Amino acid sequence: MQIKFSILLFLFCHSFSFSQSYFPPAHEIWKTKSPKEFGLKTKTLNKAIDFALSNEYSGERDLRIAILKGFAREPYHQILGPTKKRGGPAGIILKNGYQIASWGAIQRVDMTFSVTKSYLSTLAGLAVDRGFIKTNDAAANSIWDTTFDGVHNKQITWEHLLTQSSDWSGSLWGGYDWADRPPKEGGIDNWKNRNYHTPGTHFEYNDVRVNVLAYSLLQVWRKPLPQVLKENIMDPIGATNTWRWYGYKNSWVELDGTRMQSVSGGGHSGGGIFINTEDHARFGLLFLNEGNWNGTQLLSKSWIKNAISSSNAQINYGYMWWLNKKGTSRFWEGVPENVYYAAGFGGNFIVIIPDENIVIVTRWLEPSQIGEFVKNVLKALP
Repeated sequence: MQIKFSILLFLFCHSFSFSQSYFPPAHEIWKTKSPKEFGLKTKTLNKAIDFALSNEYSGERDLRIAILKGFAREPYHQILGPTKKRGGPAGIILKNGYQIASWGAIQRVDMTFSVTKSYLSTLAGLAVDRGFIKTNDAAANSIWDTTFDGVHNKQITWEHLLTQSSDWSGSLWGGYDWADRPPKEGGIDNWKNRNYHTPGTHFEYNDVRVNVLAYSLLQVWRKPLPQVLKENIMDPIGATNTWRWYGYKNSWVELDGTRMQSVSGGGHSGGGIFINTEDHARFGLLFLNEGNWNGTQLLSKSWIKNAISSSNAQINYGYMWWLNKKGTSRFWEGVPENVYYAAGFGGNFIVIIPDENIVIVTRWLEPSQIGEFVKNVLKALP
């Protein structure tokens, strides 16, 4: 009898805890609560925010300059998509969905660079949930143009593209796979004539290959990816209409007689998602709640689980989400291993802390300081 009562009490508390997660309605002011209401130490949390404000990204606020400086080593690199001068440090901290802290201009729309990748992988998740593709399917089965021609590229699956372990070879929108973030050793001839890695065995962060994923998903959805994101994710979670997702001036294609743009998965050649801090927080809250928004399952729990699981080629990388795993150079000491995050150039982050029901969004933080910042936030917990 005592055992049955304990089980019922656990289920009741678990259900009650989940029901207390607040989901901000669209077009309404986000409800706030003081950190004290959740037992957090306000002074300690304020110190963490002061840390973020005093550790602003050291790059130029004119992002065209920051981009050209940051990627100057890449052969033939050029800006092909829109850019925007950035604002100052900004951020939001959510607890159970409520805003418990914010700083800076949180409604300002800014570039978000590779945080875009986590939005892009979500569209792959929607395609999997709908049965359009399977992660272990060869991408060439769905994309029958020349994108995956050749013995090597034909081996590439959707999972390889999602985990940045495809080693896809070719060029897209004027960008060459070998020229994107080239090795520190050697020169152009070495990079062009490299040896291929078997897909799935070698992790390499590469925006050209991410753009191949975006182009491939466009072929699957057969309508602009920003429209797919808006209809299936951003509108249901109550995001504003201020966010935009751009590709390049030369990334236009014709599908079914309609001209549409293939968007980029980042901003290091311009483009990508331009968005405000509050909309990022809504997206993070969706993932914190395992794809469920106020009772509606927008993205399957199984997809979320797979997206934040270590890939074979890289322990701290899932489906375009970074994972906080020990034994890697990206591990944040003093932060739980089940924390995961989206990260972009210039110090743009969406951080999910499942055990504490916390989402942190921070913009324009010096990237090397993100681990320390998150640790400082966690110090405010009771």
